[in-house]
Amino acid sequence: MRVIGLAGWSGAGKTTLIVRLIPELARRGFSVSTLKHAHHAFDIDKPGKDSYEHRAAGASEVLIVSASRLALMRELRGAPEPSLADLLRMFDAVDLVLIEGFRNEAHPKIEIFRSETGKELRYPTDPHVVALVSDLADPPAHLPHAHIDDVVGAADLVLAHAAPVETVIEQLQASS
Repeated sequence: MRVIGLAGWSGAGKTTLIVRLIPELARRGFSVSTLKHAHHAFDIDKPGKDSYEHRAAGASEVLIVSASRLALMRELRGAPEPSLADLLRMFDAVDLVLIEGFRNEAHPKIEIFRSETGKELRYPTDPHVVALVSDLADPPAHLPHAHIDDVVGAADLVLAHAAPVETVIEQLQASS
């Protein structure tokens, strides 16, 4: 299993690119999973659903299963958020895990940059940025680059720079 992050400021197009990358990588024969960091409280459950009622009653974990999918909801209830290393250990084996967010973590990442955000590029201060996907007309020559609308080029960068999960976990643990 190999891992690469796609990181950038809000509005840069991370989710849009990932949604376009997944079918391109699948077309090339790779199985893909994703890990998305949410910066705010979120809930995938709804009041009135049995699973919601189980959690509201105090269940630590609720596992919902059907013939099509399963979802595990685990309440942290004041426990610290799991580390990125711990989260990566939860995945079943696939060819690639694409990480969205976790931009301040010490893992290899491709910076996604769109000029219209008005933000600064992160790569000059983030030694873990290994490539850039952007709308820049004159991208930095020393950093591998694909245009933000070039899904094939972005997929090439993903495949060239994704690192083995064991290496990424070691890197994360060394930085903490």
